[in-house]
Amino acid sequence: MGAGVFATFHARKYASFPDVTLVGVVDPVPAAAQRVSAELGVEALSDPRDLLGRVDAVSIASPADTHAELGALFLGAGVHVLMEKPLATRLEDADRLVRLARERDLILQVGHQERYVLGEFGLGPRAIAPKAIEAVRCGPFTGRGMDVSATLDLMIHDLDMVHALAGGEVTGLAVEAKTEKGRHPDEVTARFTLGGRCAVTLIASRIAEVRERRMRIIYPDGKIEIDFVARTLENTTPQILKPAFGGVPGAKGIADDPLGYALAAFLQSVRSGDPPLVDGPAARRALATALAIDTVAASARTPLHVVSS
Repeated sequence: MGAGVFATFHARKYASFPDVTLVGVVDPVPAAAQRVSAELGVEALSDPRDLLGRVDAVSIASPADTHAELGALFLGAGVHVLMEKPLATRLEDADRLVRLARERDLILQVGHQERYVLGEFGLGPRAIAPKAIEAVRCGPFTGRGMDVSATLDLMIHDLDMVHALAGGEVTGLAVEAKTEKGRHPDEVTARFTLGGRCAVTLIASRIAEVRERRMRIIYPDGKIEIDFVARTLENTTPQILKPAFGGVPGAKGIADDPLGYALAAFLQSVRSGDPPLVDGPAARRALATALAIDTVAASARTPLHVVSS
């Protein structure tokens, strides 16, 4: 579903899998669907209902405000769904999608691909809880994702990883936000505490000068620093981590193709029935925190503000 930049990436990946038949590409703009379908030699469609009864699984990589309706359409028809992030733009819609998937025993996976990188590292909840987590996700303006805030467009990836690593309730939320290009914040800094013990600082910007994707996790016994752009990992904790960036010079790891790995994992879940790493409830958790951040940001009237809950 969709024929934008990222939806095209999805379609190309599916077309490259030898055991998958890509039925078609759907987009309300016929020329967009035809562009992708011509490249891949599949059918171009404008109505998502034309896929019902013809597919076992679907990727929904359309604008965020269409996720709830399209997800309900396909899940209601018994189709497994990989939903690009965010799962929805409202919690009630997310809850409906999670409920539909559960009631119909369907796979609902959400596109937080970098959690698969953490999984390949072997990085998850430890017996020792982190003291602090810092993440930066910034890049120059592209015009993409302007239907939602930078929180829902970018930061939500880090929110998913933070919740998976630390757990617990969010308290002490403070937000700085800057709106420059449209109706929604383009740059957001959020600070909060998870589980009463882990201090979290997240920065997301789609109007930055340079591209950055990095995370630092500080434990009582050391720290782990990941640079997703430079493909580097530094670890001073006793935990042994696997090389997700490729174990030898020139080798490629999961982090070089997180989308391809996530789509392959989705298809494996569809075939086996095993739950995906990032399922509906996990994505709903990240969405709840993202919406809380945006609510705090919107409570001030100035374009650049710092407010707390």
